[in-house]
Amino acid sequence: MVLPPQLQIPEPTPQGSLQILSLAEMGTAGGENHAQTLTLSLAIPTYNEGKNIKPLVERLVTLLDQVIAGDYELIIVDDDSPDLTWQTALALTTTYPQLRVLRRQQERGLSAAVIRGWQAATGRFLGVIDADLQHPPEVLLELLAALTQGADLAVASRHVTGGGVSEWSLIRRVLSRGAQTVGLLLLPRVVGRVSDPMSGYFMVQRRAIAGPILNPKGYKILLEVLGRGDIDTIAEVGYVFQERLEGASKVTWRQYIDYIHHLLRLRVGGRLSQLHQRFPLQRFVRFGLVGLSGVVVDMVILYLLHSTLGLPLTRSKILAAEVAILNNFIWNDAWTFADVSLMQQGWRARLKRLLKFNAICLGGLVLNVLMLNVIYNLVFGQRWAYAANLVAIAIVTFWNFWLNLKLSWRVTQTK
Repeated sequence: MVLPPQLQIPEPTPQGSLQILSLAEMGTAGGENHAQTLTLSLAIPTYNEGKNIKPLVERLVTLLDQVIAGDYELIIVDDDSPDLTWQTALALTTTYPQLRVLRRQQERGLSAAVIRGWQAATGRFLGVIDADLQHPPEVLLELLAALTQGADLAVASRHVTGGGVSEWSLIRRVLSRGAQTVGLLLLPRVVGRVSDPMSGYFMVQRRAIAGPILNPKGYKILLEVLGRGDIDTIAEVGYVFQERLEGASKVTWRQYIDYIHHLLRLRVGGRLSQLHQRFPLQRFVRFGLVGLSGVVVDMVILYLLHSTLGLPLTRSKILAAEVAILNNFIWNDAWTFADVSLMQQGWRARLKRLLKFNAICLGGLVLNVLMLNVIYNLVFGQRWAYAANLVAIAIVTFWNFWLNLKLSWRVTQTK
């Protein structure tokens, strides 16, 4: 007998530590009555998403039934929404038996909700998708294909070919990029492994995250997976972030604070030994050669302005560096990152790359000028201005290369 929605109750939410068990451990714990292993378990964290749940579930079922019918489950984990999202979801279970509903009343937080959903899951692949339809469900098929082909982690990214954002304001774009830059500085071996570490849309092999006790903070569960999981092969799939149709956005300043807190916690956690990111040596060599041409330009302009025209050193250095930045961008765009530039043709795309490159290099220039003056005045003495300039340039080169690799030459524009 099927109970009416008002009499149905959600499943009990897993308790205790945030640890994902392997399928073998789950079988032992569950005994003979343990649920059948599935291919995919997709966690859907919710809070006041009552208007979005039905259309989302309908689209997910239509898509997944095409490739793994009867071999997946959708797990809604609701944080006791005032709009009774969990109750709306329960009403759908009579139509969609692959839908499961958990109601959390004692805990809060998106990342922890996702892990609780995965703890209740029986799939070999564990995934997460937002309930607000800003993550296009169609991308799930590409993520699923990547894991089926052997990837440990498949991430939906806004910053690879086919990815982008629909109608973000300038402030939101700056905040997003700023958060990524902070992540690259604080935790480069984690954040630098993917183009979109802020993504909340991905799939991971259960075996890759089973075992460690997870300790997420805030919204960015992907950071925890990268930082504590046994992730070797990563696939990225482009997607365009959509605008919300129903409900209100939950992004606040608190999420940015939690993000930085999470980065710091992973940084000092001492559990990053399994991460082996390949350093792009060939690209770095090209970047370095271009940088050498910039050094020549920088030195010539500095000599002309400071020694010939008699301008102050700092002012001469700033002007010389800006000319060198323009020289370096032209060569990097045409040679070092030519493969990416070919996918972002047109003067607008090139202008965006130039502005990003210039902003990063200007940040390096600030460091360069400070270091130049310190070395010039306190170390080498006033007879060694050009030697001091060379040392400052060499140190800042690594700053410019790493941030430009991760931020400037990325495919983000889509039609």
